[in-house]
Amino acid sequence: MHTPKAVSLHAADVSRPVPHPVGWLRTKTELLAGLTVAMALVPEAVAFAFVAGLEPLVGLYAAFIVGLITALFGGRPGMISGATGALAVVIVSLVATHGVQYLFATVVLMGVMQVLAGVFHLGKFIRLVPYPVMLGFVNGLAIVILLAQFGQFKIADGVGGQTWLQGRALLIMLALAFLTMFVIWLSGKVTKAVPAPLVGILATSGLVIGLGLDVRTVGDMASIAGGLPEFAIPDVPMTWATLKIVFPYALILCLIGLIESLLTLNLVAEMTETHGKTSKECLAQGAANVVTGFFGGMGGCAMIGQSMINVESGGRGRLSGVSAALFLLIFVLFASDLIEMIPLAALVGVMMMVVIGTFAWSSLRIMHKIPKSDAFVLVLVSAVTVISDLAIAVVVGVIVSALVLAWKASQRIHSRVLESNEGAKIYLLEGVLFFASVESFAALFRPKDDPDEVIIDFAETRVLDHSGLQAIDSLAEKYKRANKSLQLRHLSPDCKALLKKAGNLVAVSIIEDPHYGVAVDYGARFDDEETW
Repeated sequence: MHTPKAVSLHAADVSRPVPHPVGWLRTKTELLAGLTVAMALVPEAVAFAFVAGLEPLVGLYAAFIVGLITALFGGRPGMISGATGALAVVIVSLVATHGVQYLFATVVLMGVMQVLAGVFHLGKFIRLVPYPVMLGFVNGLAIVILLAQFGQFKIADGVGGQTWLQGRALLIMLALAFLTMFVIWLSGKVTKAVPAPLVGILATSGLVIGLGLDVRTVGDMASIAGGLPEFAIPDVPMTWATLKIVFPYALILCLIGLIESLLTLNLVAEMTETHGKTSKECLAQGAANVVTGFFGGMGGCAMIGQSMINVESGGRGRLSGVSAALFLLIFVLFASDLIEMIPLAALVGVMMMVVIGTFAWSSLRIMHKIPKSDAFVLVLVSAVTVISDLAIAVVVGVIVSALVLAWKASQRIHSRVLESNEGAKIYLLEGVLFFASVESFAALFRPKDDPDEVIIDFAETRVLDHSGLQAIDSLAEKYKRANKSLQLRHLSPDCKALLKKAGNLVAVSIIEDPHYGVAVDYGARFDDEETW
């Protein structure tokens, strides 16, 4: 679908990252960006573990292992991976029904599937995601991140439920969140030496500790103290019955993880004006999940929110992702008391700035300028992302976009009619002949009314599938029954080879045959899809 060139997929419409520093300044920036990301990872990992009905350390171990391996070997330096909500909501029923050991087995199988996707270069199919779907993905995730922050404004009601903060507690929470946002904005204007989100977290935490304010902290969610993750083979029966249980979950998690990771890869690559490697990312994500399944983690994939924090903080290389994972492990092993003192309001403020930076505000400005079908797809994907999950949203968006494109293409096949010096009728076809346009193609011809000799020129037409070939064959049969001669000019050799039913009934001219194929795999022309 066509989208005006003026539209940009830069999610960071509010604050674009500055050029990356070099030398020791680069190292310092990368380390500080990693520290900032690690602080934001803690409550996210704990919250997603709770969503899945797991212990906090299961989410933290996944964030550490997946984050470390993908940072070292992934296809997009600067991208952050870890435990995500998109995966957490899928595994809730598995954990509740069969227990955590079946989850670990599922994560291992999920990782194997992702490795196979990388081996067979399936990541290249992310190119099939249209631009409106990308915009809907960005906007939908921004809304999801926003809605997730509302949970921090609730507390336990003592009877197994939750209730909203009220009165002074609510005002303090809001004030601290807005203070963090203001400090982040101001810090970004004043200096780039220290990541603005880190300045915001430290400033708000210092104020809370200095004034002794009674506010909710990371420690109020759960203790993050623990030891090193330990290797263990999932304790499940190695039977066909076990495979039937874990396989459907593993397949869904594999698809969700790859879709979210590859779309995030494209987004970060667009922001940093660099290229990502899709197959390499699939391999890294798969290997990371295999390892985390054997070390008691819940699995993970790319995290758009933390990736945005990292890029906005100046993290462009692998060091930022590696340091984020290592800092997270240090928090668990040695510094849990300090991290548990961070007010949740500060992290809410950081994530709110991520929402502002992630949402593609340009999509609102161009909504009335792009085709209505594109605008519908954009809104649809955003809505489904919020209501359901990313994988379903992207699949729905791609299907709707493909159907719209097929319908438009089916309406655009037409012909110009000429007459040769010998009295033959010549149809000059223009358009695409495929399953959706065969009816329009057949309606162009009148075998009973045409002269004895008819020529169809395919020089301006592309035949894309077997339905198109069948339509040509059926038309040849009609002219044969009418005792008239039909010639097909400028068909490609593979089209002629597939017209078996026509046999000797159709006289085919091979003059000036164009060089094109049926259902050409254009992706095969770019063996190294990583350059896209």
